[in-house]
Amino acid sequence: MKTFIISGLILSTFFSACKGVNETEISKNDNNQESIERGEYLVGIMDCAACHTPKLFTPNGPVLDNDRLFSGFNSTNEIPQLSVDELETSKRWVLFSGDMTAAVGPWGISYTANISSDETGIGNWSFEQFKRAITQGKYKGLENGRPLLPPMPWQAYKDLKEDDLRAIFDYLKSTKPIENVVPPPTSLTTTID
Repeated sequence: MKTFIISGLILSTFFSACKGVNETEISKNDNNQESIERGEYLVGIMDCAACHTPKLFTPNGPVLDNDRLFSGFNSTNEIPQLSVDELETSKRWVLFSGDMTAAVGPWGISYTANISSDETGIGNWSFEQFKRAITQGKYKGLENGRPLLPPMPWQAYKDLKEDDLRAIFDYLKSTKPIENVVPPPTSLTTTID
């Protein structure tokens, strides 16, 4: 009888412990899903796809290439070459590539980053790296990284709340991974025809 009671207590404890783990996992998954949905909303209203997604050209104008969502400047595209006139213009103006994933200005040519969940995007980034990139303007979120270049408006995001940053990060990490190694920035002196 004593063995039966002890066995019952052990089983009861075991099932209680398992039940707690399942509830925790469910709660964590629910919270993550809420965070992803919040992040999708924030990324939408911040219009991140406008720069970080290549465009398709249609009779009605450019539209997002949803097959390459958040993949940045398409590395299979030829790197734009500037004429002397364009070079002069870029000293006073900012020019964008046709699909809006590259920009040229006094700093040179910058290419929009791959922010998809692929390892060539932010797939291997920690939350701290993401936070540093968005709020401090550091390339790849590296402490000693170069500054993010225009037109990335990181200064507008420097005061984002931690929960919002986490939601954006969670959403981007849930996106389709797209392999695409974006080229490094180019100085104006190396882009003249």
